[in-house]
Amino acid sequence: MGLDYTDGCVNFRDFGAYINLILDKDVLPEGRFYRGGSIDHVKKHEEIDYVRSVISLRKGPDYEQFDADYYHFPMSNKIEKYDTTQKEVRVWLNNILRVFESADFRFPFLIHCLSGKDRTGILTAAILMVLGVDRHAIEEEYLLSEGEVKLSLIRQSIDGFGDITKYFDRIDLGKIEANLMS
Repeated sequence: MGLDYTDGCVNFRDFGAYINLILDKDVLPEGRFYRGGSIDHVKKHEEIDYVRSVISLRKGPDYEQFDADYYHFPMSNKIEKYDTTQKEVRVWLNNILRVFESADFRFPFLIHCLSGKDRTGILTAAILMVLGVDRHAIEEEYLLSEGEVKLSLIRQSIDGFGDITKYFDRIDLGKIEANLMS
């Protein structure tokens, strides 16, 4: 059964809240970190909890624009995104995480692609790695997505990061962590 893209935003969730549920303790702020699929069928801003920043990972632009800051980071479908050891994937992820360095970045934010599981799952894993979230919890959060998700794929991505401080060596991870958690 395929995903129903006409019913709002597929795979939409507060991934901070889900990490807290998975770990059974408050690790991340809730109501701050959202992920999902296409927002083409979202009619009202409140359907996506009034996000203030949208990070679109789709190839094309979003059809609807809400009262939010938009950041667009497309990636070709020809590149194997789960292979985070590839230079193109590393550059893509570093460019995206760089937006979180700015004190002007507005929260809450929504990361989205078409189905909210592949590109969105990889970026979510990267953010959670930067925040020091347990690997098992990252894998469990990824597996919550509907559609074809494979544990082996997110494990490949996490393994490809290696030492997160070396992977993201051109950005200020301390500043990013402080901005994400404040």
